[in-house]
Amino acid sequence: MKLSMLKLSASTILLSSTLLASSATKVENFLENNFRQNPNVQGIVVKVVSQKPLKELKGWSSLILSVDATVKIQGIPRHIKQKMVWFSNGKYLTKDLIDLDTGATLADGVAPEFKAEYYSKANLIYGNANAKHKVAIFSDPLCPFCKRFVPGAIEEMKKSPDMFAIYYYHLPLKNLHPAAVTLVEAAVALELQGKKNVVLDLYKVNISSRERDQKKILKAFNKTFGSNITVADIQKPAVQEHVKRDAQIAEDLMVAGTPTMFFDGKVDKTKQKYKEAK
Repeated sequence: MKLSMLKLSASTILLSSTLLASSATKVENFLENNFRQNPNVQGIVVKVVSQKPLKELKGWSSLILSVDATVKIQGIPRHIKQKMVWFSNGKYLTKDLIDLDTGATLADGVAPEFKAEYYSKANLIYGNANAKHKVAIFSDPLCPFCKRFVPGAIEEMKKSPDMFAIYYYHLPLKNLHPAAVTLVEAAVALELQGKKNVVLDLYKVNISSRERDQKKILKAFNKTFGSNITVADIQKPAVQEHVKRDAQIAEDLMVAGTPTMFFDGKVDKTKQKYKEAK
């Protein structure tokens, strides 16, 4: 390749990067100003954390944005942090794009990268770390669909440790199942005490998902596991750090519901890819 061609290629890449950065700043400023028009929004910061050109639409990009805001809800200021998907071509901005031929929404295909660092030893519950496939499961043990699906899927995959490395992330849905918060904290505390294979039995604990009394929840947990986890145990920094890390990973990956499954780093909406693996 000639030197002039190399210079042209480098200039094109630099120009493209500059345009993307300019577009991202424009989107951030627009959305911040737009959200601030709501009198309940007391403060907001919008940042583009990922921007990728669309294969389906030349000149357009998908953007993943982090929104950090303080919002008044029923008169009470609350801190809200979440990620959103938008699309822009630098001039126009839209929340979604729909393929008229297939009816597919392009927003469904936008997802943050599943980073290698998320596959931590602390989250590996079955299989070998160097197994052929990595399966990541985000679940709430009191979620009805999780209870029907997750234990069976894990039981099936754990039979093939060289085929599947199963990584499990606690994601208690506090507003729907408040008891799940204490349950997962107890599970982590028990694991830190050296107990193996805790996750599967976690789905067998008999407790109302709406229960908020920690002592009652721990009593049901200890009955199932034959353990003696106390309120003091679940309040230990190591337990809280593990639970917070799982929640942070879920937030980074825009996981909002349970169960959510990733197969080799990609969201598996069918939750059946593990059955197709050979």
